[in-house]
Amino acid sequence: MSPSTAWRPTLPPGAGQPRRVGGGDINEAYRVVLADGVEAFVKTREDALPGEYAAEAAGLAWLAEPGELRTPRVLALDERYLALEWVEQGRLEGPGAEELGRGLAATHAAGAPCFGDAARDREAGFGSLRLSNEPTEDWPTFYAERRLLPLARMGGERGVLSSSAVGAVERVCERLSDLVGPSEPPARLHGDLWSGNVMAGTDGRPWLIDPAAYGGHREVDLAMLRLFGSPSGRVFAAYEEHSPLAAGWRERVELYQLLPLLVHALLFGGSYIGAAEGIARHYAG
Repeated sequence: MSPSTAWRPTLPPGAGQPRRVGGGDINEAYRVVLADGVEAFVKTREDALPGEYAAEAAGLAWLAEPGELRTPRVLALDERYLALEWVEQGRLEGPGAEELGRGLAATHAAGAPCFGDAARDREAGFGSLRLSNEPTEDWPTFYAERRLLPLARMGGERGVLSSSAVGAVERVCERLSDLVGPSEPPARLHGDLWSGNVMAGTDGRPWLIDPAAYGGHREVDLAMLRLFGSPSGRVFAAYEEHSPLAAGWRERVELYQLLPLLVHALLFGGSYIGAAEGIARHYAG
């Protein structure tokens, strides 16, 4: 591609002083000063999907709605970019970790109207992967038909997963009603809650960023939070004090980690493939 046709990032009108910052593996991210003088974090990329940034903005607002945990305010929104208030980063200290645990428990308890997205027109984004949030009547059906099966079949079609691994995921899905534990109402999930999507301000208190929000089982968020660079155990202790988990939750942690591991196997390959296959075979029976 010649310099004259190279893609250039789209920023909000009047934005100036752009500086590249870390923003994940998919988007390009910039720290800018908007036309009104306010500093903002802007994410953008050439192949952003229609509605992608609008869905993220809606997810941030939905998670902030109960008033338990902070999310950055949306300052500007376009099909080509999302501008959020700039949050100066600090460290999640002990009290902040406990606030995260309590706040996450209360946010989950704020609930959702269904398993999935009641608006029916929003997808969940996991990097470049899009998954349906079409509601289902129960959690095992949603977890199977909207998460595990589509990912496994994509993995098979792309040659990432072996046919035996796809078969193992399919057998897990057949058994989900017996594996997911006691029935619970839909929780208000972040949906992509690894440690990189929890940040702390300079006050040491938590912020949630980059959600793929939907109504689901609360153990999904907690399992993913334990998977990649798990935060302090004070987070989970505070959560349990506020909202104890159902009996047997430890045996379900890897069941819910299967979701992010399949996503990572598709996006990055490598050791994630073997990890996902191993977990699928374990629960396949």
